[in-house]
Amino acid sequence: MRFGLVILPQYEWPEAARLWRDAERLGFDHAWTYDHLSWRGLAGERWHATIPTLTAAAMATDRIRLGTFVASPNFRHPVPFAKDVATLDQISGGRVVLGLGSGGTGFDAFVLGQGELTARERFDRFREFTEALDMLLRFERGSGHGVSYSGDWFTAVGARMVGEPAQEPRMPFLIAANGPRSMKLVARFGSGWVTTGPQADADDAWWSGVADLAARLDDVCAAEGRDPGDLDRMLSLDDEVRYSMRSVAAFEDAVGRARELGFTDVVAHRPREHGIYAGSDDVLEEVGARLDALR
Repeated sequence: MRFGLVILPQYEWPEAARLWRDAERLGFDHAWTYDHLSWRGLAGERWHATIPTLTAAAMATDRIRLGTFVASPNFRHPVPFAKDVATLDQISGGRVVLGLGSGGTGFDAFVLGQGELTARERFDRFREFTEALDMLLRFERGSGHGVSYSGDWFTAVGARMVGEPAQEPRMPFLIAANGPRSMKLVARFGSGWVTTGPQADADDAWWSGVADLAARLDDVCAAEGRDPGDLDRMLSLDDEVRYSMRSVAAFEDAVGRARELGFTDVVAHRPREHGIYAGSDDVLEEVGARLDALR
């Protein structure tokens, strides 16, 4: 089992640097930040940009893998975004994992004046976004003509990248998917799958839904000719209803249940002082001391 920590992009530097270094010091395998322009009830609070935050985190750490949790086409075009994350991967020494998702229907979906999309349109846009990033992040490969892509949502004409990839053939894609169409993208492009589980108030119902999603991914992979054992599987343990780091016992229980369902990775949110994910740094420290035993 591998362990990840989400650090929301709300902290001033150099305080944020300490938090990213702490994630590495405590033994977490990967650390993430949300890729939003703002987020839900925190829209009125400080919220820094994703790529500069991760770039600074790369300079403040040495080992821990770093990622977007998760990037979406709500406000991103694959050409400049590919160059951003490719540069970040070079700076970090090849430690980037690119988390990708279709994009929610909240703040980010309308802040640029976009019209409301249907579920089908959101998926089609996400498919093109993923396809284009896959092409761009594999780089020009000596063609001398750049990378071109033509779709209904995105176009690239002779796009130039930043040099050879820091990771071959490109950085890993961790794809968020709960539905069958998005799971097909996991089977096609993903090094890993991440899920937040279903909407559920009761813990048992949520865990039952997570089990159903894991089984559904197996079925989709089989239909697509992908060995499901080749995929990393990451479960986000927290939402508005449940918080895994409310206590060490709660975290250990969640890790055990995720392991039983075949997950290779779990991710929790760093405790905040108040509001969503409110918790104690003492719990985080004790969890860190327990990680090796929980692996």
